Amino acid sequence: MSRRLSGRLSDRLSRRFFLLGSAALLGACAQAPVAPVSTEAAPTAQACPDSVPAGTRCWFGRDSAGAHYLVAMPAQWNGTLVLHAHGGPTLGEPKPDRALEDLKRWSVWVRSGYLFAASTFRQGGVEVRAAAEDTERLRRIVLQHVAQPKKTILHGQSWGAGVAAKGAEMFTEGKPYDAVLLTSGVLAGGSRAYNFRLDLRAVYQYYCNNHPRPTEPQYPLWMGLPAGAKMSSQQLTERTRECIGQGVPAAQRTPEQAKRLATIAKVIRIPESSVHGHLNWATGHFQDTVQNRTGGLNPWGNIGVRYTGSDDDAALNAGVARYAADPAAVARMVADTDPTGRIPVPVLTLHAVKDATAFVEMQSAFRETMHRGGSGERLVQVFADHSEHSYLADPLYVTLAEAALAWASGAAKPTPAGLAQRCQALEATWGAGCKLLPTFQPPPFDSRVYPR
Repeated sequence: MSRRLSGRLSDRLSRRFFLLGSAALLGACAQAPVAPVSTEAAPTAQACPDSVPAGTRCWFGRDSAGAHYLVAMPAQWNGTLVLHAHGGPTLGEPKPDRALEDLKRWSVWVRSGYLFAASTFRQGGVEVRAAAEDTERLRRIVLQHVAQPKKTILHGQSWGAGVAAKGAEMFTEGKPYDAVLLTSGVLAGGSRAYNFRLDLRAVYQYYCNNHPRPTEPQYPLWMGLPAGAKMSSQQLTERTRECIGQGVPAAQRTPEQAKRLATIAKVIRIPESSVHGHLNWATGHFQDTVQNRTGGLNPWGNIGVRYTGSDDDAALNAGVARYAADPAAVARMVADTDPTGRIPVPVLTLHAVKDATAFVEMQSAFRETMHRGGSGERLVQVFADHSEHSYLADPLYVTLAEAALAWASGAAKPTPAGLAQRCQALEATWGAGCKLLPTFQPPPFDSRVYPR
């Protein structure tokens, strides 16, 4: 072989190996987590609260949008970040203490070795996409200033489950989240999940006529309260005590109070114990949503709803206040709050079957949404024989996080039966409380909330 031919062959081989090596390097870079460019200021290291184990390190800060946040790293970090979206939503200006409350309630993440990060969100009230943006901004702050996790679980609780579901749809480039965990989730979307609270306001007013009172300025009940009006929970309690004996032992309620309470609960299909709480939400939160999110337009209607369960359904349906939802307001709620079911990573949900705050039928709505969005095969739902909403039991969360990571790393899709078995095994370490029901299937959403 001539020296010239040998040289050409050598050059070709060199270029070939260079291209192959470059392709391999680019492929590796595409798969490796890369910290995004961020101009956020670094958080401040401070002493951790007593709710986390000794040796935990904590950082506190406020991001460029105004959201406060907290990051807590255990002494024996397992390399995974749990990015937490809190429930609520609370109203008014966010306060740093909100993140401390979340760390206290969810200390299980730190106790089980996870890096925990929680944002207060930049504002109170129902603003799902903004809260999802705040949560993703916090992830980037963690990557830039605190640590480089190998895996990230996006965890949403209650209303925050809707935030996490929306965030998992919004932020998909590079798959910033390896798995999504949604617990006690309000997952029917704001355009549907709150309709029953308008039903409650209307039915309560039909029987009680004191919210508002006849002597007070009248307003459409979908407003919650007129713009600028204020009503504390205690002031609302005074009204519900008059009509349905709120806060009064059952044995001390008058027969009229007991009957009105039982009727309202039966018609709205909620426990008697939760009437006041939902009525409170349908007051302050409705006011905040209408004034700050829909431009004063009505996002909820009850035209065509036929209420049942009273002693005289015909009279109830003839006399109850009726309202038509404004299409522009509904479209605003759909765009901001309703999940689309287009989530590219594994999703696990956990729900108590007797949850009176976010009823379990919302999981049926979410399952349908995930299938319509093409992500049904990436969803596993489990249900527990609990009645609590805010927190169920340590071994449940440890089990689901473990399963989410394994599934995201290539393991077989978990099953409710397998999760129940694993949870029972973890009770020796994490205490009792699994109570998983592997064969449970939630009833349809419309069986709980009147369709419209």
